[in-house]
Amino acid sequence: MSQSTQHKPVALITGASTGIGAVYADRLAKRGYDLILVARNAKRMENVAQPLREAGTQVEIIAADLTEHNDLLRVEDFIRRHPEITLLVNNAGSTTPGGFGSTDVESIDHLIRLNVTSVARLSRVALDGLLKHKDGAIINISSVMAFAPELNKAVYTASKSFVLTFSQTLQSELEQQGLYVQAVLPAATRTEIWDHAGQNIDELQGVMEVADLVDAALVGFDRKEKVTIPPLQDEKLWTDHEATRIGLLTNFAHSTPGARYTR
Repeated sequence: MSQSTQHKPVALITGASTGIGAVYADRLAKRGYDLILVARNAKRMENVAQPLREAGTQVEIIAADLTEHNDLLRVEDFIRRHPEITLLVNNAGSTTPGGFGSTDVESIDHLIRLNVTSVARLSRVALDGLLKHKDGAIINISSVMAFAPELNKAVYTASKSFVLTFSQTLQSELEQQGLYVQAVLPAATRTEIWDHAGQNIDELQGVMEVADLVDAALVGFDRKEKVTIPPLQDEKLWTDHEATRIGLLTNFAHSTPGARYTR
């Protein structure tokens, strides 16, 4: 990034060529951030970047496929060389069509590298720089699918469960050091992921527009929510869920099995 704008906050956004990532780029630019956009398609990122540059935002583009090890290393090296990054948005993600039994192992591995490995690696590489900023933060895009194993998308659902649990664990581990981590859980949102899933989005009910999703997520970000679920209407459902989860934890420390497991 140019020396002339280092006083501005800087956000790195993955999956920034379209959809949720592109809207985050627009909204963060309007909040005064300079941007680093990461995605496979450089031309699409240029389309995102051009109007933002014209409005005065400095935008740098990194064309990279985060499932490719050398590309991932290249992004990691960039992050190490730019400690001015104050916000990491781990948005890049995908899915596969069909269920587990109809998905080949290479597609499974590809999905895990994108949805899980890149999130963990980029977060760790960015961490040292983020901790130097009083407002350092990570936004991880998970999914309400983390709560929905019944929908039979085994690897995608498990990957988004990882993102949620990973975010919550980072919150617990690093909050006292000043790092804010937000997990955002969209439900059905009008993005290109449905093409990857082989599903017609127009056949679904309750589809949220991307702009509405990101704007709601940023309200949660401003409130320092640890978990933001934009489509959830009744907040008590989430607070009850968390209370139940904590209640489970307090009942795990026993040296003998539960009575239901004794003969």
